[in-house]
Amino acid sequence: MLKTRVITALALMAILLPSIFWLPQAHWALLIAAFIGVAGWEWGALLGWQKTGRLLLGVSTAAICAALSFSYPAAIGSNIGAAEFLPAQPWVFLFYGLSTAFWLLLIPFWLQGKWALRGVSGLLVGAVVLLPTWLAMVQLRAIGPGVLLAVFAVVWMADIAAYFAGRRFGKRKLAPSISPGKTWEGAYGATFGVLIYGLLIGHFFLADRVALPLWVVVLLLVTAVSIIGDLFESLLKRKAGIKDSSNVLPGHGGVLDRIDSLTSTLPVVAAIWLLFVYGA
Repeated sequence: MLKTRVITALALMAILLPSIFWLPQAHWALLIAAFIGVAGWEWGALLGWQKTGRLLLGVSTAAICAALSFSYPAAIGSNIGAAEFLPAQPWVFLFYGLSTAFWLLLIPFWLQGKWALRGVSGLLVGAVVLLPTWLAMVQLRAIGPGVLLAVFAVVWMADIAAYFAGRRFGKRKLAPSISPGKTWEGAYGATFGVLIYGLLIGHFFLADRVALPLWVVVLLLVTAVSIIGDLFESLLKRKAGIKDSSNVLPGHGGVLDRIDSLTSTLPVVAAIWLLFVYGA
């Protein structure tokens, strides 16, 4: 099992890293559209759909992202020249606004009520979860490959720190009926790890661009939202009676299993960037 996980992880990195740094922005947007399309196919499993419905949902999700790529090249930075990157468009704010409100205002109640996905509402939730994630992955990469990798690293740091802190100190369950392995001590470890990492990054790369108090708030918010995203997908899988969203990534499960925290953090980070950094 460990060997399979390592091989899959190395294969993913072999695709991800060269693509982030060298793939043209328009091609990157389409690659991520395909990636999110697979996540859309997996979302159909959470809705309890069968093979044909899941396939249609996956293809439709990828097609919507691709259509946005072709329709709004300036918004995703696929125009030639950085001066033509115009991310602050009304539909972009709508995507990020809905996503941020969903994760910060609705999901705490969702986790408490342990609601299930059903019908049209399940489709709408899928759109709010997946489409802003695609947009954020594309726009943050348009700022710079290092920016997107730095956000990835924050989420990875939260996961790693939570795992080791939970293993070493974990006693109090965070959400035992949703994800029995998660503890409050793990959450505290994630917060500490992200703060240390984020403050180092801020000191060397953001000292003149982002005020320290705002940066600390962003780090705390990202940590909390990443944990919420993880818990949300765990709840949905538990409600659907499945262990993994799919088996397309041997040893890791599915795409949704790998991006559960990113679906919540990336749109929030992109929204903060648009409002407080890009505008300034």
